[in-house]
This record gives sequence, C-alpha cells and structure tokens, in this order.
Amino acid sequence: MARTAAAERVTLARVAEEAGVSLSTISKVLNGRPDVSQATRSRVESLLSKHGYLRRKSSQLSTGLIELVFHELEAAWSMEIIRGVENIAADHGMSIVLTESGSRHAPDPDWIEGVLRRRPVGVVLVFSDLPTEYREALRSRAIPFVIIDPAGDPSPEVPSVGSANWSGGLMATRHLIELGHTKIAAITGADDMMCSHARIDGFRSAMSSAGLPIRPEWIRFGDFHTSGGYEHARSLLSGDDRPTAIFAGSDLQALGVLEAVRELGLRVPDDLSLVGYDDIPLAKWVSPRLTTIRQPLRRMAEEATRLVIRMSEAPLESVPRMDLATNLVLRESTAPLVA
Repeated sequence: MARTAAAERVTLARVAEEAGVSLSTISKVLNGRPDVSQATRSRVESLLSKHGYLRRKSSQLSTGLIELVFHELEAAWSMEIIRGVENIAADHGMSIVLTESGSRHAPDPDWIEGVLRRRPVGVVLVFSDLPTEYREALRSRAIPFVIIDPAGDPSPEVPSVGSANWSGGLMATRHLIELGHTKIAAITGADDMMCSHARIDGFRSAMSSAGLPIRPEWIRFGDFHTSGGYEHARSLLSGDDRPTAIFAGSDLQALGVLEAVRELGLRVPDDLSLVGYDDIPLAKWVSPRLTTIRQPLRRMAEEATRLVIRMSEAPLESVPRMDLATNLVLRESTAPLVA
C-alpha cells in the first residue's frame, strides 16, 4: 500500500509540475471543486489521463445510492419518476436519495458540492440540461449522470432519456381533427422549454397538413401547472368566438381547463373536447376521464437508472440518447363535433 501511495504522489507531483499548478489545485480537480477555471481543469484532466492516473471508485460504489434530482416536486408527475428510479435501484440492491434544487434549467450551485460529498453511484436529473462546470465536476469524481429531459434538449455530450414530444402533439391534434374539430387551441408550457415548442410544432404540423388555419392567439405558452391551464382556458373560452377543442400540454393543465369549463357553465366533451399530455394516474379518475398522450414517465426513469448504473460499471463508447415513443389514450373527454 505504501508503494502505491508513493507512486500516486510522484504522478500527481509530475502532473502539477507539467500543468504549472500547485498540488492543491490538482486536489481540487480530483475532488470536483468548482473554484478551478475550465482551462486549468481540462489541462489537468488531460495530463492525469496521459500519466494513467486512475481514480479509485470503491468508496463511491460502497454508498449504494442513486441520487435523483428535481427542480420541483409535483406529486402526480414526480411520483412516476420516483417509482421508476426506485424500481431499478431496488433490483440492484441500491437505495435512492431525493434532492430538490434549482430551476428547471439547472440545480443550485451548492448542490454540486453536496453531491460530491455524498458520492452516489450515479445521478439522475430531471432538468433541461446541466452546466459545463457541473458536468466536469461529476466526471472528475467518476460519478456518472443521466438527464431525464421532458423539459428540454440537453447538450449532445450529455446522456439523456426523453420522449417523442413532437409526435405526441401531432397525435393529439390529429385525433381532434378526425373528430371533426377545426377550431382548435393549444396550451403548453414555458416558452424557454424545448418540449413546449416540440408539442406545439406537432400541433402546427397536424393543423397545416389538414389545411386548417392556425390562429396565433389560440396558442398559449405558460406553465405545465393546473393554474396555467385554468387561466388560459378562461381567456380562450370567455368570448363568443371560442375553440371547440383544446390540446393541453400536460394533464395538470387539462385539469385546470376542466375547472374553467365548469365555472363558465360549459361541459366536456359536449361543448369542448379536451386532450391532455402525460397520462398521470389522476387522468383516469377525473370526470370525464381524460383523453391524453401517454408519456412513459416511469419507463423513462427506469431506462435512465439502468443507464447510469451501466455507466458506473464501465465507460460507454458513445454518449447515449434515447427518445421513447408516446401514444394516444382514448377516454371520455373528447367527442365528435356536433354541428
């Protein structure tokens, strides 16, 4: 053991000399500290690789933890992700640690320091991307990570599992068109989320293919919460010239639409056909039961967890990106248009 430690000290001293930095800087790079410039980190990482320095992973693997990180915990949606991660973690004799941090774009800066201390087997994140400095910090400690990206389109070098958002928007809108609807509105998530635009792009494609007009004022960006669906539906349905169908970008938005419809004295599907998105468990318990696009949230989480465990065992030759299929689930919230 003494001989191995001495060899490591010589190697790190040589790396420090060649990189023109101190041993403490080398230590910061090895420990994933954020207070090292990107240029210095890259130079040191390259030299560590050149000299064949191998980080020990035994202490990391002994934790037996998969860290799951959300920017917010919304019960109906988040539970599907949590169950998926738990399923695969349990199959491998591991546990999960759940963290809530940051915005939908990235965790808070203090999260990266905490995860480096916890040293999980791997990290599954529900974000649109991960900042470069976070990626480098995790890689410097050999902590693999995968993003579940219903909210965005991660950088090409980031492993991710997503779903076919464009196809989902297309299927939802085609279903309404096939029922005879021509006056169709769409409510989606935030304007800075890739999935919001992908679902709307699918909506636009279906409308254009059918030769139907797309009214800009009937396309609403907001959020994927119940309140967003409610507010936009109140606005869309309050005038005399109103849509006969709405495609909502999430089931939670669709629940908000249902509440607005009730307050306005209308009925679903008699006065308005409604399609949601996600197929959360609640979709089949509301009245009327919700026609929706099934986004396989639990399977997305399972695939992401399998992937991060595989990455912890051996490096992969390429950066994996997986988009799972969506499909239409027919229930009672849609009906043929009555002339």
